[in-house]
Amino acid sequence: MLDINPGLILWTIATFLLVLVILRAKAWKPLLQALTEREERIRTALQHAEDAQAEAQRLLEDNKRQLAKAEEESQRIIKQGRELGDRLKAEIVEKANASARSTIDQAKDEIRREKDAALVQLRKEVADLAIGVAGRILDQNLDTARQRQLADAAIKELEKN
Repeated sequence: MLDINPGLILWTIATFLLVLVILRAKAWKPLLQALTEREERIRTALQHAEDAQAEAQRLLEDNKRQLAKAEEESQRIIKQGRELGDRLKAEIVEKANASARSTIDQAKDEIRREKDAALVQLRKEVADLAIGVAGRILDQNLDTARQRQLADAAIKELEKN
């Protein structure tokens, strides 16, 4: 059944070696070159991916810094806004208080003037009444200007006391 044929073995080995030489010359070098090129493309792609990842990380860090800076700036602006609002509020309250004090002072001055005018009017009427009563009592008729002088002098005398 199994017969060993030395001629067939020799031709099989020769054919194998010939195919091996031909494959080495024609297929092995291009195959190794293609594998080397592919390995280089993969290495380059990995390097580009690492570079892109490093760039993305750098951009992420930059974005985080800018976001923190923007947050800090917004907090500063909010703080300034609040301070300005508080200052304006205090200023408005102070102006309102000053206006109220001014109005109160004006009202007091007006009351004082009205009071003084009423006192002057009252003095005149009291003087006229006193002169009229005194004239009746004394039964003398003094002239009106002289009577007013006497009354004013009496009132001033009373004010001093």
